[in-house]
Amino acid sequence: QVQLVESGGGSVQPGGSLRLSCAASGRTSSSQAMGWFRQAPGKEREFVAAKSRSGATTSYSDSVKGRFTISRDNAKNTVYLQMNSLKPEDTAVYYCAASSQFTTATMPSMYDYWGQGTQVTVSS
Repeated sequence: QVQLVESGGGSVQPGGSLRLSCAASGRTSSSQAMGWFRQAPGKEREFVAAKSRSGATTSYSDSVKGRFTISRDNAKNTVYLQMNSLKPEDTAVYYCAASSQFTTATMPSMYDYWGQGTQVTVSS
């Protein structure tokens, strides 16, 4: 009942910035939280950031704190991930996700809906 489509990925040099977008459609009002995860080849999916629909709660992984910022525009049904000071280890496919049950959600199992992913590559 919720569809998510990521965009904004690409290739950037270390220290650069990218802004990812996730457009939601369907019953977006049922989403209590939106989150970003990433997955590098051969590795498990990793939590990046999440924000409740109300904006009251925000969470970041330790690896991105101070560099990434998650934001939501509920009127546009869109969640963003601003990524600054990018490092090669940030290279991964980034996925957005929506949780219908949890306002604070940092685990993949807490999310019901997932986008198709967008590739982010950080290299010189």
